Amino acid sequence: MSYTVFALKWRPQDFESIIGQDHIVGTLKNAILKDRLAHAYLFAGPRGVGKTSTARILAKALNCKDGPTVKPCQKCPSCLEINQGRALDVIEIDGASNRGIDEIRALRENVKFSPTHGKYKVYIIDEVHQITPDGFNALLKTLEEPPEFVKFIFATTHPQKVIPTIISRCQRMDFRRITVIEIIAQLEKIVRQENIVVDKEVLAAVARSSDGSLRDAESVLDQLVSFSKGNISLKDAISVLGMVEQDVLFALTDKIIQKDPRAALKLFNEIIDDGKDPGVFLINLIEHFRNLMVAKVSGGDAKLVDLPQEICDRLFKQSQSMSLEDIFTTFNILIATQEMTKRLDSVRIPLEISLVRLAHSRLESHAPTGKAGLPAKQGLDSKGQPNSFDVVNLKTTDLPSEKKEQPLPAQEEIIKNIPGQIVSVSLESVKDAWGSIVNNLSKIKMSVSTYLSEGEPTKIQGDLVTVAFPKSCSLHKESLDRKENKTMVEKAASELCNADLRVNFILVAEMKHNTDTRSNPFVKSALEMFGGRVVKED
Repeated sequence: MSYTVFALKWRPQDFESIIGQDHIVGTLKNAILKDRLAHAYLFAGPRGVGKTSTARILAKALNCKDGPTVKPCQKCPSCLEINQGRALDVIEIDGASNRGIDEIRALRENVKFSPTHGKYKVYIIDEVHQITPDGFNALLKTLEEPPEFVKFIFATTHPQKVIPTIISRCQRMDFRRITVIEIIAQLEKIVRQENIVVDKEVLAAVARSSDGSLRDAESVLDQLVSFSKGNISLKDAISVLGMVEQDVLFALTDKIIQKDPRAALKLFNEIIDDGKDPGVFLINLIEHFRNLMVAKVSGGDAKLVDLPQEICDRLFKQSQSMSLEDIFTTFNILIATQEMTKRLDSVRIPLEISLVRLAHSRLESHAPTGKAGLPAKQGLDSKGQPNSFDVVNLKTTDLPSEKKEQPLPAQEEIIKNIPGQIVSVSLESVKDAWGSIVNNLSKIKMSVSTYLSEGEPTKIQGDLVTVAFPKSCSLHKESLDRKENKTMVEKAASELCNADLRVNFILVAEMKHNTDTRSNPFVKSALEMFGGRVVKED
């Protein structure tokens, strides 16, 4: 007998075997028990979460000799034929290859004929969104008033592409992504039944890589069994999946927390030397900081983080060394790095720059000081500690050694008596100074600079400057609206525009961003560090 892959061998055969879709299973069971089955269903959801398997189980429940029943016997001819994919009364159609009006017309003609053996004729159309509009229109009347012995089940990964007139004639059921914990539990069951020796960390890595698809996870496990010679190790899984080990993500984050840019850069280069894709690494790192945020807020709740409890405990412990604003700032810098990779057509260089920036150790002698010789508040977090991601001016070494750093005023002190103050300032002059304002703030507090770089001055009335952000940047506005951050922006804007200015941050539906690549502080940093120039802008 030929080998059967895990994804087919472990395909669910009854409602109880369906993983992670309890809301769907409960609804279908109740519909069968109460004799309230619809004539058409639309199963929508990501790939590999059980849409087609559930459709087959529903067909089996309807045509079983004991049916309609919530527990098909799996022994009668109808159940066996459906399991083997040769039932004449269960017609599975691929929407991609049967998408035209002629194929749908043929289907409409065949619907009229009674079932051969079972009680119902069940049409399962997979990837139904690929049917053409003309094909859908040819199906409308039949779908609305089919013969009483016909049931339609449509499956799709893109429900938004199905025309509304079809959706309105179906009962829609949305399948969700399967959690990492649920996938791990199913994989543990498979390796136990198949007598496979595998390290526990391997199953977690496979589950994480599957993006909520149980079928993908089972296929990867199948591949690992073929790849390894005996015990499946985490090294085997990492080699096949091209993932970055969880330990490496923890280690790199520790280097950032410890302010050790050399060690962070060395670790990153080791990852690249091992053949890892820097783009995949960047995505994994962003996901790691997302997990740190959720772990910090939830206290390490495994359900919310969606990882095994032991990893959640490590995440919670590491998150205690960072404030939420630190995590948000790092997250935004990494997202900005992704944008920079598109402009520079490189992943490694922008990522190296960002890692050094995040892990750069601020020297005490260069830190701005307050009245009592303590760090000024613009460099402090909510607990009064130096902000973890403040970046110093890398050119301070150009100053004469005997020149001392002048103390900066505390954030609460509103700017007064600016020399050369003018009565009013034009919007154009504020816009001209905007890049310098953002750049100067990056030397005081990186998070404020990062957030402000997404905004644009759109209006000035008296001394009030309105700065607009797209709706997707609500986090930026919320952070900048904090008193200490807002005061810092107002101070920088007032100094550079030679006027006593106030700022107001708003969200707008649409806005035009400055398309000058060189004004972006991250691109500017890259140009300064490598002595480069922009040769082309998209």
